[in-house]
Amino acid sequence: MSEDLSAVARFLYEAGTLKNTARTGWWMAGVQHPESVAEHSWRTALIATIIAKLEGADPARASFLAVWHDSQETRTGDVNHLGKKYAGEADPRDVTADQVAGMPDILAQAVKDLIEEYEAKESPEAICARDADKLECMIQGIEYKAQGYKNAQRWIDNSRGRITTKSGQALADAVLETGSLDWLRTALGEKES
Repeated sequence: MSEDLSAVARFLYEAGTLKNTARTGWWMAGVQHPESVAEHSWRTALIATIIAKLEGADPARASFLAVWHDSQETRTGDVNHLGKKYAGEADPRDVTADQVAGMPDILAQAVKDLIEEYEAKESPEAICARDADKLECMIQGIEYKAQGYKNAQRWIDNSRGRITTKSGQALADAVLETGSLDWLRTALGEKES
């Protein structure tokens, strides 16, 4: 291959910082060591696949969008909703353009197109990925609440209220009716108590 991939290599190292970038909103709920942006994005991608399949959208595309949806936070950090009130919000498209500068055009354009699609909120896959983002936050809130962080209820309620697809809403209802360790009880063949 004759193309210079050094900008791609730099981006891959940059993307790794998301493994150590905390989701800051959880600090307001009292969570001392909240999940990272990378952890959030991984489960969001799984959820996007499920919602998209149920909605008749392309699950691979929805998952692809979800994987990249917070990639700009390598540059901005995770600014929670209160922080955005004061600091404003960088346009993800602008941040992405800076991140992919110097990459081969075919890669740079593909990433910019992904972020544009997600931010436009119009394609069925983008809508499913956005619902997955909210559902993942709701699930994380339920898990934190089960760990004793009662203030996580605000995130559970707000996230549930922002899910728009029928499948996303139905899945959110099922999550709310299911205990966070029911999967383990089922896997072990235990009866409900």
